[in-house]
Amino acid sequence: MPVLAGVLFIVLVLAVVLIAGVIRKYSLSDERADQMAYFGLEADDEVAVILQNEQAELHGLLIDGQPYVNFETVQNSLNSRFYWDANENQLLYALPDNLVKVPVGSSEYYIGKDRQNFNYNIVKTEGNDTYVALDFVKQYTDLEYQLYDSPNRVEILYQWGTQNVATLKDDEAVRQKAGIKSPILTDGKKGDTLTVLDTEEGIEDWTKVRTADGYIGYVRNKRLGSVEAQELASSGDFQAPVYTNISKDYTINMAWHNVTTAAANDTVLSTIASTKGLTTISPTWFTIGDNDGNLDSIASAEYVNYAHQSGLEVWGMIDNFKEGVDTYEVLSYTSKRENLINQLIAQAIQYGLDGINVDFEKLSSETGIHFIEFVRELSIKCRSNNLVLSVDNYVPKAYSSHYYRAEQGVVADYVIIMGYDEHFAGSEESGSVASIGFVRDGIEQTLAEVPAEKVINAVPFYTRLWQETPKTEEEIAAEDTTAVDYKYIPYKLSSQALGMQAVEDVLTANGATPTWDDTTAQYYAEFEKDGSTFKVWMEEEKSIEEKAKLLKEYNLAGIAEWKLGLEKSSIWDIILKYVN
Repeated sequence: MPVLAGVLFIVLVLAVVLIAGVIRKYSLSDERADQMAYFGLEADDEVAVILQNEQAELHGLLIDGQPYVNFETVQNSLNSRFYWDANENQLLYALPDNLVKVPVGSSEYYIGKDRQNFNYNIVKTEGNDTYVALDFVKQYTDLEYQLYDSPNRVEILYQWGTQNVATLKDDEAVRQKAGIKSPILTDGKKGDTLTVLDTEEGIEDWTKVRTADGYIGYVRNKRLGSVEAQELASSGDFQAPVYTNISKDYTINMAWHNVTTAAANDTVLSTIASTKGLTTISPTWFTIGDNDGNLDSIASAEYVNYAHQSGLEVWGMIDNFKEGVDTYEVLSYTSKRENLINQLIAQAIQYGLDGINVDFEKLSSETGIHFIEFVRELSIKCRSNNLVLSVDNYVPKAYSSHYYRAEQGVVADYVIIMGYDEHFAGSEESGSVASIGFVRDGIEQTLAEVPAEKVINAVPFYTRLWQETPKTEEEIAAEDTTAVDYKYIPYKLSSQALGMQAVEDVLTANGATPTWDDTTAQYYAEFEKDGSTFKVWMEEEKSIEEKAKLLKEYNLAGIAEWKLGLEKSSIWDIILKYVN
């Protein structure tokens, strides 16, 4: 009997232990999450920033009860039109008719030349970080926010529209992760309305939610009512600024006139004499002259008079092609941008221009944010002086996303696609300058960001004659085949840009007969000479017509051509069919 009693006792103890283990495993944890750690806060003056349904990576500051948000958060999430000049320590915001300027550590700011007061400091800096008063951001942004304490957090709503919500059917803890053992963030009460966030894969029986006071966590599905759509709307107090634009009531037919010297202005009459249907001429008159933002100009009043007498508008072009000039250096300083813009506008007024065409090429990704600010600021001056502002752009590719085409489409009057240079002087392989697929893709990609009534597609009046010369055995042996980007190409490649008639003359001289290529919508020809193979994808009446047809197909604002003097006179009859 004692032995049996002992066995029963052991069994009983094991059962108790087992039951206790089961209870522990399946019972809800009452552990509370460390609130400061959850929000990533380390100091009393820090404030967590909740952007709609997620927490911002960068915290803000709470100064004298006022929330400040890191500038990166402002620009990347709330309002990309805010611009920070780290060189001259000022915050800028481009309105349609004025530039807002805010110096660091001041409660005063300027709208144009008018001084305004904001009651407390607008911009704070700590080390390399810049913080902007959220109420100031709110002046120019359709957002609403709520500030909470214990711990400090600010919930910002700025994405308006339909959201999914559900009501708690009973009291329920909102947990940090999907699991009954996860720490509790906050206690949900019966009847609380929660915003239902996207369902995450691999999570069953739990739903990710946002509480009314900014906690983002998980609740059990069985405690949640049915999910319903709810319209989230702002108070309606914010009035978005309207960036007015000049829009011509005709289809634009613009051609660039490559003017490299003042004396070349005298060719304007002979250059336009053979054109038909041209509405606009863009002489290449202006360039950034130095790193202080001074302007080099070869503008001519006589040229403008001749053009106007011929019924043409003149959009003077400014480029960044001058050797030794650092575009980033100029555009990243507000004072230098102002200097450049003021001189450019002064020239436009002095010579009676109708518009300005911006052709800044080969911009580094770091320059992009300063470039688009330049365009915004230039648009203010163009708007107030009734000048058309157009901006030239590459066919959209990942490497040119920093040109901010969508923003150009808001502040500029016209966005011009340079629908060429599919293959260029530095290309590894020969190919078309502007195949129809390349051109069409450029238009469609641009239209994804810019309204059609603002888009002008530019076509080339030139092509490239490619020369492929076989490499010698010594040249092949000398190649670094271990390089990561190595690609075996059996020939040396060179090319020259030629106008339409010049290409035809070369083919005639070498007995080459071009054949139509449906894929590129161009005539293709090749010939052998002196041990090299010459290839060309031609631009002529038929290829230009295929590109001009896209004008009507996509309801574009117009067509442009690079450049005058390289075309055959018969081309104008083709283009005229699609601009009338």
